[in-house]
Amino acid sequence: MAKLLEGKLVAGKINQDIKIALRSFKVAPVLASILVGDDPGAVAYVNSQSKAAQDLGITYKLLQFSHEISEDKLIDAVIELNQNSMINGIIVQMPLPARINYQRICEFIAPKKDVEGMHPANIGKLVFGQARIVACTANAVMEILNFTGVNLYGQEVVIVGSSEIIGKPLAMLLLDKFSTVTICHVGTTQAGKLEEHVRGAQILIVAVGQAGLIKGEWIKNGAIVIDVGINRVDGRIVGDVEFAAAQERASFITPVPGGVGPLTVSILMRNLTEATKLQQEN
Repeated sequence: MAKLLEGKLVAGKINQDIKIALRSFKVAPVLASILVGDDPGAVAYVNSQSKAAQDLGITYKLLQFSHEISEDKLIDAVIELNQNSMINGIIVQMPLPARINYQRICEFIAPKKDVEGMHPANIGKLVFGQARIVACTANAVMEILNFTGVNLYGQEVVIVGSSEIIGKPLAMLLLDKFSTVTICHVGTTQAGKLEEHVRGAQILIVAVGQAGLIKGEWIKNGAIVIDVGINRVDGRIVGDVEFAAAQERASFITPVPGGVGPLTVSILMRNLTEATKLQQEN
């Protein structure tokens, strides 16, 4: 039976480190969060951010815009925040309306205020192993893996999901630890190879958003399973992995909810303190 990897246990230590870092600032850092529309998932994440900021003594400013806002108007709002010296961090909540290009929006966020680590300059530093601000969820996964005590060197790691905010940056972080990394995506599934790759994973990380995509019987005995997926099924929140069956085979597994999610907010706040330090180094 796998041990549960609960995000709140890992977040506790990170939050203590954040509080220590905040003592070095004369004024509490300010995080500006942009929310377009009222997507329930985005609203829930915003509420979690606001509560975490309040608990840590960080100033949180929510800028909520109508679902009808144009891409150019949203960029104008980002530029205004860039120019405001009182703002230390900027995050744009997903999802955005289909007509708005998230990547283009990220390009307009000042790299030193980019607390999601998605500006091309920060992604480039990640590739070279020099990033001080890294995508929150990807970094949360790394913190959970550190918590298990596993030596990542040479481990067969399979990431299911190749998104810019999780799969791709996570692969870079794991390569820095000399893990052997395989990324699976829709092409893998269509080629009928997903099960084969999953069965060989010593560490499995799934971030797709499709309930039950990974069958419990596919999990290698003793594997570590990190389920980043969040899906609503019959009024319940579930992950991408068949949890009960996977728990019987894995050594460690994250619950959904309660696994990666609570830790992601703490990583965001840690990124804010790092962004503030970068701005003070000018």
